Amino acid sequence: MLEALSGLLLGMFVSMIAGTVVSTSLPVIVHDLGGDQTAFTWVVTSTLLTTAISTPVWGKLADLFNRKLLIQLALTIFVLATAAAGFSQDAGMLIAFRAVQGLGAGGLAALSQIIMADIISPRERGRYMGLFGAVMAVATVGGPLLGGFLTDAAGWRWNFYVSIPFAIAALVILQATLKASPTRRKARIDYLGIVLLSTAVSLLLIWVTSAGKDYDWWSLPTVLMVGGSLLAAILFVVVELKVAEPLVPLRMFRDRTFTLSVVASISIGIAMFGTSVFLSQYMQMARGATPTQAGLMTLPMIAGLLGSSIVVGQLITRFGRWKPYVIVGAALMIAGSALLSTLHYDTNFALVSVYMFLLGAGVGMSMQNLVLIVQNTARPEDLGAASSGVTFFRSLGGTVGVSVMGSALAATVAGLFGDRRTDITTAIAGLGEKGAAVAAQLTSGTLPEVHTLPNAVRVIVEDIYAQGIASSFLIAVPLAVISLIAVAFLPNTPLTRMTTKERLQAAEADLATVSTPQGMEAIPATGPIPTATKGRSMRENREDG
Repeated sequence: MLEALSGLLLGMFVSMIAGTVVSTSLPVIVHDLGGDQTAFTWVVTSTLLTTAISTPVWGKLADLFNRKLLIQLALTIFVLATAAAGFSQDAGMLIAFRAVQGLGAGGLAALSQIIMADIISPRERGRYMGLFGAVMAVATVGGPLLGGFLTDAAGWRWNFYVSIPFAIAALVILQATLKASPTRRKARIDYLGIVLLSTAVSLLLIWVTSAGKDYDWWSLPTVLMVGGSLLAAILFVVVELKVAEPLVPLRMFRDRTFTLSVVASISIGIAMFGTSVFLSQYMQMARGATPTQAGLMTLPMIAGLLGSSIVVGQLITRFGRWKPYVIVGAALMIAGSALLSTLHYDTNFALVSVYMFLLGAGVGMSMQNLVLIVQNTARPEDLGAASSGVTFFRSLGGTVGVSVMGSALAATVAGLFGDRRTDITTAIAGLGEKGAAVAAQLTSGTLPEVHTLPNAVRVIVEDIYAQGIASSFLIAVPLAVISLIAVAFLPNTPLTRMTTKERLQAAEADLATVSTPQGMEAIPATGPIPTATKGRSMRENREDG
C-alpha cells in the first residue's frame, strides 16, 4: 500500500508546493510586472478557472483511459507551465501560463482522489490521512515560507523553478510503483460539452471581474455576457442529457448525497481559495509585512486546516461516523468568515490568528470528507465523474468567489482612495523631495509595495486595504450558511470497507449468482402460457393442448 501511495504522495506534493510557494509573493510579482488589483485577481482566477473546467474532463477520462498515464500527463503539463511562468515579462503573460498550469492542476486534483479510491476503502482512508497530512503540512507550511525567502533573497522567478526536480522524481516513482488496471470501455469524449462548459464559466467570470470598471453593471456588454453564459449553460445541460458519455452525468444529481455535497463544496471553495488568497494580501497590504513575514503570519490557518483534517480522518476510520465532523466544520467556516470580515489594519494579531485557525479548521473538517462521502455512494463505473464533479464545483466556487471578492476589493479600495485623497495629499506634502516618488507609485495603477512606503502614508494605505479586504470576506458568510444547511440534510450513509475494485467485483458476482426465481422474474414474457385448471394435472392440460 505504501509503495503504491509513494508516487501519488510526491505528485500531490509537487502540485501543492508549486501553488503555495507563490502565494505570499503575488503582491510583489504583480507589482514588478506592472499589474493592478484586477491583474492580481486574474493571476489567481485564471488557474482556478482552467482547474475547474478541466477537472470533470480529467475525471471522465479516468473512467475511459489508463489512470496512471493520465496522472503522469497532468503532472507534466502542470510543471512545464509552472516553469514557463517564471519567464513572464508582463502580467498578461503570467496569467496565460497560470491558465495552462490550471489544466494540469485539474488532473492532479481529480486523479489523486480517484486513484486513492481504487486502492483504499472509504472506511480505511482515514488511517492513511496522516501521510497525506504530513505532505500537506510540508507543502502548505513550507511553500509560503520558501516562496517568501526566495523572493526576498534571490527573486520571485525562482518560485516557479523550485518544483521541477520534485516533479521529475514523482514521474519516475509513479512509473515504478503505481499499478493501473487496463480500461475495458471504448472512449467517447464529449467535446461539445467541454466547449459549452468552458464558454459558460469563462463569460461569467469575465463579466464579474470587468463589470463596474470597464463598463456599467447594467449595460449591453452585461446583457451579452450574462445572456451568453446562461445560453451556453442551458445548451450544456441539453447536450449532457443526449450524449452517450456525458462530461457530467446529470443522473448523478438524482442522488441526494451528490447534490448536497456539490452545494456544500461551492461555499467551501470560496472559503478555501478566496480567503487564503486575500489573507496573504491582507498581511502585506494592510499590515506592511514582507513576503517571508506574510508566510509566517498565515500559519494559524494552515495549522487549523492540517490539524483538523488529520484528527478527523483518524476518528472517522476508528468510529465510522462522519456527519458530526462535517457539520461542525461548516459551523466553524461561518464563524471564521464572519470574524475575518471585522479585520482592521491594527487588529490584535492574536485575534487574527484565532479567526484564521477557526476558518482553517472548518475547511479541514469538510473539504476532503465531502469527496469521501460521494465516493462512498457513487456507482463504481461513475467514480471518476462523481469525484471530479465535487472537485469541479469546489474549484468553480473558488473561482467565482475570488473573482467576486477581487472585484469588490478593487471597487472598495478605489472608493476609499478617493475619500482619503486629502489625507494622502497632506501626508505626501510633508515628505518633501521624497513625496514625488511616493505619489508616482500610488498613482501608477500598480499594486503598491506597502512596506516600503513612509510611515505617514503607509498607515493610510494599510487602513484602506484592510477595510477593502474585510468587506470582501463578508461575501463568504452567507454561502457558508448555505453549506451548513446542505451538510445537515446529507444522508448519514455508513462508510463501506470495500475499495472501488472490490465493489466492481462484488457487483459482477451478484449478477452471476442471482437466485433462479429472481432471475426468472426479471425476464419479460414472450407469450401466453396456459394455466393448469384446478383439479387437473399438468400432463392432462398439456395433452389437451
